[in-house]
Amino acid sequence: MALFNKEPDKNPKIQPAKPQVTPLQAMPPAAAPYDETLPRAAGPSAQAVSAPEGRAYLDKGCKISGKLFFEGPVKIDGQVDGQIDANDSVFIGESAVVTAQIKAASVAVAGKVSGDIIATKRVEIRPSAKVLGNLTAPVLVVHEGAVFEGHCVMQAEHAREERKVTLFSKEERVANSGGQKPA
Repeated sequence: MALFNKEPDKNPKIQPAKPQVTPLQAMPPAAAPYDETLPRAAGPSAQAVSAPEGRAYLDKGCKISGKLFFEGPVKIDGQVDGQIDANDSVFIGESAVVTAQIKAASVAVAGKVSGDIIATKRVEIRPSAKVLGNLTAPVLVVHEGAVFEGHCVMQAEHAREERKVTLFSKEERVANSGGQKPA
C-alpha cells in the first residue's frame, strides 16, 4: 500500500460525523463570559442573544497589542494596547486595563480605559470604572462612583462632521447688529 497514491480510493470509508462544540458551549455555566447586563446594539445581531457563536472573550492574564476587530459582542478582562473596533457591543470588565481608541455600537466600562471612545448607540461608565479620554455617543450613562476625565460630545459622529460653521468678521457682526458698536 502506497502512502501517496495518485488514484482516488475506490471504496472510501465514511467517517461518522462528530458533533461540533464551540468553546463557549464547552465552558461550564459559571465560567460563561457574558451576563445579560451587557449592552446590546439594536439590529440583526441583537436577535441572536442566546447564540454563543460570534461572541469574543479576552480573559484576565491576556495581553494584546495592536488593532482588534470584532463582528459580534466582546467582553475584555485582560490588557489591550492599540485600537478596538466592533460592529456590536464592547464590555470592559473590572479587571481590564485598556489603552486604546474604542469604536463600537455600545460600550460599557467597568475597568480602566485610557483613550477615546466613539459609540453609535451608547456609552455606560459603571461605578468601578476609570475612563481617561474623550467620549462621543448619543447616550451617556455615568454611574455614581465612576471616574471620567475628558470631554463628551453627545451626538452621532457623522452628525458632528456634517455641521456647518459660518464665521463672520467683526465688521459684518457690527453691521448686522444695527450699525452701533457696543460700548
